Amino acid sequence: MPVYTVHAPVANNMDFRATDRFAFVRDGFHVWAAIFGVIWLAWHRLWLALIGWIVLMAVIDIAFVKLGVGGGIVFLVDALLALLLGFEAASLKRWTLSRRRWRQLDIVVADDEEAAERRFFDRWTARQNMTSNDQLAVDRGAPPPTRDIPGQAFSRPPSPPRDDDIIGLFPEPGAPR
Repeated sequence: MPVYTVHAPVANNMDFRATDRFAFVRDGFHVWAAIFGVIWLAWHRLWLALIGWIVLMAVIDIAFVKLGVGGGIVFLVDALLALLLGFEAASLKRWTLSRRRWRQLDIVVADDEEAAERRFFDRWTARQNMTSNDQLAVDRGAPPPTRDIPGQAFSRPPSPPRDDDIIGLFPEPGAPR
């Protein structure tokens, strides 16, 4: 099954009105990025990646021509770089989103993007509705003992164990098992 990462623009009041801007990026190989690299990068508005791709391809092709490398080798290297772009296309999209200060909200496993959206929003709305019953905000009691301060009962160190105190499964120390 495909894996999707869910990204959202950074906002102080993340609510249901901002959900139309969430981006779902599918992880895996992107065929169109491998076949039409420049067009795919421009279509997805990955401008820095597009400039880097054009510069990389131009430098490698010019260097191979200057070195007198055959056309077959140049084509093979270009094909391998196109495959690399196909494999790393999702990473380039996530990198561009992080540069734009978007944050990753979740990772969803689903058959297609529509199912990923459904799964994500089911979980996300459940989390949004539970804000009144936040289990992480429960008071866990007094702070742990740190030092002996007169007048503060919680700060007294524990008393040393007595000789007849037994911790474990055996009734007395040194008894046969």
